[in-house]
Amino acid sequence: MRNLNRVHLSGLRAVEAVGRLGSLAVAADELGVTAGAVSQQLQRTEEALGKALFAREGKGLRLTPLGAEICARLTAGMSELSRAVALAEERSQGALTVSVAPIFASKWLVWKLDLFRRTDPDVRVRIDADVGLVDPNTADVDACVRVGKGNYPGVKAEWMLDQEVFPVCHPRLAETLKTPADLARVPIIRDQYAMFSWEVWLKPNGLDESILGDGPVYSDGALGLDAAIAGQGVFLGWEPLASHALSSGQAVAPFPDRYPTGYAYWFVTGERARGNPHVARFRDWLKTELTGSVGGVSGRS
Repeated sequence: MRNLNRVHLSGLRAVEAVGRLGSLAVAADELGVTAGAVSQQLQRTEEALGKALFAREGKGLRLTPLGAEICARLTAGMSELSRAVALAEERSQGALTVSVAPIFASKWLVWKLDLFRRTDPDVRVRIDADVGLVDPNTADVDACVRVGKGNYPGVKAEWMLDQEVFPVCHPRLAETLKTPADLARVPIIRDQYAMFSWEVWLKPNGLDESILGDGPVYSDGALGLDAAIAGQGVFLGWEPLASHALSSGQAVAPFPDRYPTGYAYWFVTGERARGNPHVARFRDWLKTELTGSVGGVSGRS
């Protein structure tokens, strides 16, 4: 391994991150440095190796054939280094790191996690809330909870719960809603970046989005739900987003009908989780709680 003496580890990390992520900016964010610093690390590493690893193009960087081969080996090596470091961390003593979307963490998991702690006190759970799609084979996490179709390459994806949508609103506003057609007379709260539209719920009821009026628009589903709780209108919610708000009486579901979006919640793991009993226990608990929360949704209060 003496050949490693002429190449800095930080430079190899920069090469691996840019090659894997395909972007100087994204790699810089992961490494916690500036894009300029990453660019300098790439240049120094190429000079030390005497070979070009990236082709500089107008739209950015592209791995050369040699660079692609080296990057693949670096990714495998960095993954092993990460696992080695993890042996000295809390995870080796019963800690579990789970990557979830912030909306799932704040609107559901944070209200449920103490139940897992009481059920399994030997496992310490660390929640990594991030909108980015983490690869459990390369990132420092044990498992991920994702919403999608389940077609995630290179990992194991286990179905947890189908996503079904239904209107939610403040209890006082619900008193004015007798039939689905009454939605035409109230403000409608919209999620700007939702993966589905109101059509998912309206079409089975013989309606379409043309009946819906104006209302506030938010860039996040959690904010849309908060707006519904505040009485600003009706929001198209789903489990587990609306679970706590419904069970606490902050919001109600004025109609009993629920319809699937075609997406589902998935428990995603990589090689690291294989044979880990803590991961299996958390997965089983999570699935039980998710499916149980669906049955506990209430209508008008």
